[in-house]
Amino acid sequence: MSDVEKENQLLMVSQVMATRQTILPKRLIEPGPSAVEIEKLFLAASTAPDHDLINPWRFLVIPAHKREDLGELFVQALSERDPSATDEQLEQARDKARRSPLLMVLIVDAAKGDPEIDMHERVLSAGCAVQNFMLLANAMGYGTGLTSGKALKAQSFRSGLQLKRSEHAICFLNVGTVSSRKPFKPRPEVQQFVQVWRD
Repeated sequence: MSDVEKENQLLMVSQVMATRQTILPKRLIEPGPSAVEIEKLFLAASTAPDHDLINPWRFLVIPAHKREDLGELFVQALSERDPSATDEQLEQARDKARRSPLLMVLIVDAAKGDPEIDMHERVLSAGCAVQNFMLLANAMGYGTGLTSGKALKAQSFRSGLQLKRSEHAICFLNVGTVSSRKPFKPRPEVQQFVQVWRD
C-alpha cells in the first residue's frame, strides 16, 4: 500500500470515528441493515480483543415477532420495581421494545472459559465488540445507540431472556436509519483523559 493510499485510508477511518454519534432509539427507523450487512457487522464485532479467545460475550437479537414479548418483560420489570406504576408508565415501558429496526441485548458471561480472566476484561472485550459494530454501522450509513436501565437487572427480565446465573445483560444495542439528529456534543479534549505517570 502506498503512502497516499495509507493516508486516504486513515482519513476515511478517522472520519467514520469522528462522525459516530449516539442516536436515541425513537429516532432510529426503517430500513435497518440487510441480512448481508448484519453478517458484516457481526464479523466486525468478532475482531475485538479477547484474552485467551474465550468469547465471553454474545449478542441476543430480538426479532420482530418477539418484540411484544420483550415489551411485556419491560412491563413486568417496572411492575416489580414500582407496583404503583400508572397505565401510562407501563405503556411507556412496553414501547421500549418497539423502537429501532434492529434490536439486541449485549450479554457477558462471567464464567465462560478460563475463570482467571477477570470480569473487567470480559466487559472490556464486549465493549470493543460493540464499538467495532457501531463504527461499521456508521460507515454503512446507519445510526446506533446504546440503552440500559434497571429492567436488565430484574429477575423476571433475566428469566424471560433465559440468562444463566453467570450471565449479565449489559445493555441494548439499537440500529436503524436516522430520522433526526441532535447537534453533536463536543468531544473531550485529549488532556482531559490522558495523563503521564510522574515521580
